[in-house]
Amino acid sequence: MTFSNRTAATGGLRVCYLTTREWLSRFPLSILQLGMRIAVGSVFFKAGLMKYNSWEVTLLLFRDEYKVPLLDPMLAARIAMYQELTVPILLFLGLATRLATLPLLGMIAVIQTFVYPNAWSDHLLWGSVLVLLLTRGPGVFSLDYLIDRFFARRHSNVGAIQRKLAQEPSRL
Repeated sequence: MTFSNRTAATGGLRVCYLTTREWLSRFPLSILQLGMRIAVGSVFFKAGLMKYNSWEVTLLLFRDEYKVPLLDPMLAARIAMYQELTVPILLFLGLATRLATLPLLGMIAVIQTFVYPNAWSDHLLWGSVLVLLLTRGPGVFSLDYLIDRFFARRHSNVGAIQRKLAQEPSRL
């Protein structure tokens, strides 16, 4: 292979790589955010349903196996169940998403530290998704986005009215 052939082959590979990278970068982040909200919300919602459907077993687990410090086992079980049944609904809807990530991140931290320290790979995955949602928001396919747009439109209308009033001469 001569130098010019090698350069052409390398150049073709580079162009193929750059074209593919450009094509992939056009995939809407909001679709990924929606998928992330559904995926991580489903994990927690299913856990909450299991706690609800087998409440006696849940109490036994919290009393004998989990042993969350500083909390009564019944209280810890109720808090966990309520969080796992309500917060994922907020994630599914994309409502108060950034706020909704916080109790789940706290729950992951407690579970990782006190209950299942060897399950770090699951906790790292769930935590990473939640941190992305916390820092980047829920995306376009969410109630948060609609609410933000509603208030942005109202705010811009108020600003336009104020500018118009400021430009008009006083009629006093």
